[in-house]
Amino acid sequence: MSLKKITKEKLNKSKSWLIDGMQSLAMDNHMLMGRMASWQVRSMEVVSSLQDVEFKVSSQWGEDGIIDWLIERAGIPPALHSFVEFGVENYREANTRFLLQNRNWRGLIMDGSPDVTEAVKKDGLYWKHDLVAKAAFITRENIDNLLSDSGFNGEIGLLSIDLDGNDYWVWEAIQTVRPIICICEYNAVFGDVYPISIPYDPQFQRTTKHFSNLYFGASIAALCSLAKRKGYRFVGTTSAANDAFFVREDYAERFVDNSLRHIQPLPSKARESINASGQLTYVSGIERLKIISNMPIINIETGETAKLGELNSVYSKEWLEAMTGSF
Repeated sequence: MSLKKITKEKLNKSKSWLIDGMQSLAMDNHMLMGRMASWQVRSMEVVSSLQDVEFKVSSQWGEDGIIDWLIERAGIPPALHSFVEFGVENYREANTRFLLQNRNWRGLIMDGSPDVTEAVKKDGLYWKHDLVAKAAFITRENIDNLLSDSGFNGEIGLLSIDLDGNDYWVWEAIQTVRPIICICEYNAVFGDVYPISIPYDPQFQRTTKHFSNLYFGASIAALCSLAKRKGYRFVGTTSAANDAFFVREDYAERFVDNSLRHIQPLPSKARESINASGQLTYVSGIERLKIISNMPIINIETGETAKLGELNSVYSKEWLEAMTGSF
């Protein structure tokens, strides 16, 4: 082997070692900053709203901070330090990753992608933590079996649902686990007036059901209605208005009234609409609703079906003011 080739190989190894070292250091610093934010949030006994305690380490928006604050206030016993999250993709950006790493809870994650298990193994999470990763397309028919077959039954600390589709119907069907804290994505484009959801379709996929990327899930009113029937209290949303948080009533009564001054759902200002070619179109406000006005919805309390555009205003005065600046 020539000296030139040997030198090049050594340089490549040194470069790879240097890059890996820098990435590892950056991740350690990122976690340290997250832990510092966690310590600060845990000391806040009373807040105006959940938005006051938001911070992001591994979550998409500010869910990491909200979760940390709720867990601290609820005083969940060690025996229930376990979570279930589905809709995690490769688990790089998820609601429970920081919880796993920071508080070392036991967990189950599921996603329709077959790459989810391999992804967490590459991250080293599989041997560092008690984590089960399962590739599965989740429906209301199979969710309980998936949970019990993975060793998760009875009371758990937290459940996070982000399916981009049948979120309402799957949460309604769950009986195997009884979480203390529930997080569920809501579709703010559906408004805050009607308890509505997409009709149940076990094969539903957000990316193929409607080109706009705006037709999925359920309204915040639908999730609040379901939560109440299941024995949970709504405690707020992220400032990005993507995730809603619920606490089981026997724990909520311990702290919510004294710790949260304002509890209200927020409208989304995200502009994630796309055209038929998959390009972002940045449609905002009530114009988003017009794009999917011909799509069917179901009122989960009455069972009536209609098209979105056939409903009277789906937005309250407060939401309209927040989205448009006027009423």
